[in-house]
Amino acid sequence: MDQGEKIIEVVGLTYVYPDGAPALKNISFVVYAGESVGIIGPNGAGKSTLLLHLNGLLRGKGKIFVAGEEINQKNLRKIRSKIGLVFEDPRDQLFMPTVFDDLAFGLINQGKKEEEIERKIQKVLSELKLEGCEARPARRLSAGERKKASLATVLVMEPEILLLDEPTANLDPGGRKSFINILKNLSLTKVIATHDLDLVRQVCSRVILLDKGIIVAQGGAADILNNTSLLQAHSLA
Repeated sequence: MDQGEKIIEVVGLTYVYPDGAPALKNISFVVYAGESVGIIGPNGAGKSTLLLHLNGLLRGKGKIFVAGEEINQKNLRKIRSKIGLVFEDPRDQLFMPTVFDDLAFGLINQGKKEEEIERKIQKVLSELKLEGCEARPARRLSAGERKKASLATVLVMEPEILLLDEPTANLDPGGRKSFINILKNLSLTKVIATHDLDLVRQVCSRVILLDKGIIVAQGGAADILNNTSLLQAHSLA
């Protein structure tokens, strides 16, 4: 794959939890525009913690650049307009009375006009095959619909980068297949933290293997995922 513009660059990122436990230790890597990168590793490896640093929800030592700009307090709002984070649990994403309200929330805060909000929401609902769900509360949706609605709240904001934490967790086989197909068809840059190695194989061109807060390996998805001894050593086989 030809490497284009660096859209994310992490340099020497270190983070320690408030209880003193180390979470990330001198992490450095690059993501290029248009890439899909899988972050894999066992439980407690630091995958979710890493994602939360990429949009500034957590702040460790080291530097993180997004689209050439270093994340800091002054430009945090601008950075977050470029990055959308989809949480593992839809309950962390969907909190309004209806799906429509959830999708409208960020657009309203941006000061968008009513007609534009309606147009953007209907476009995303159509793309994710969620038509007819807009008036329903999240609790009335299936697990697959909730996952797609969570994704929709991010896509409607038209980010350049999509961060996903365990996107196929708790989905049945049909819902999982449907969600993977959606991700495969999204052209924006994606960083996916997951245990689902088949998802990574289908969607990601490159893989970063984390364990105990350290990058153990990074490289082409096929090279990493076909290295059975490496995966077994890190509880992923």
